[in-house]
Amino acid sequence: MVLALAAGCSREGTIAQGGIHAVRSACPVVAIPAGTGDITLFDPADSRDASAIDVTATMTNVTSTCNETGEQIVTDVAFEVFARRRDAGAARSVTLPYFITVVRGGESVIAKRVGQVTLDFAAGADRASTSGTASTSVSRAAATLPEAVRDRLTERRRAGEEGAAIDPLSDPAIRQALLAATFEAMVGFQLTEDQLRYNATR
Repeated sequence: MVLALAAGCSREGTIAQGGIHAVRSACPVVAIPAGTGDITLFDPADSRDASAIDVTATMTNVTSTCNETGEQIVTDVAFEVFARRRDAGAARSVTLPYFITVVRGGESVIAKRVGQVTLDFAAGADRASTSGTASTSVSRAAATLPEAVRDRLTERRRAGEEGAAIDPLSDPAIRQALLAATFEAMVGFQLTEDQLRYNATR
């Protein structure tokens, strides 16, 4: 999957002469979108009664490793899945779908891929766990702020000067350029509309 991210400042956020140094990494923020970190399977499938809950699973412990040395910024994502089933009977395998997606500017999905993880319940066990991985590749060019925008954001402003009290981010063009160069990598369960609705209303 070929996607896109940002060349940023290398200094940590600190107060310094002329303003505040803020960190802007070239690597995407990695997270689980709200409502997609849990999945519930029912038996029978069309029931939503608590007594019909067959398997529940949670995605957690999401970590990432980012390589930003080349023209493509590659982020490898790892996560764990913990599950519980209603009936601790015979050995059983349950396969669950998950997605990895890249969001640009907080709202535009520019790439998505769906994978699967399989949970193996041992005979007599009601719990199982597994791990999964996913990756994204983002073009450095798309994630790099234009030089003029970087200059506006990092220029030294002195007290008493005309523009000292004006936040560069109050300029819509600056805000839009920053959003366009900002990416997030999102991972979660690939849910149906009914499963999303259940998560939102349970």
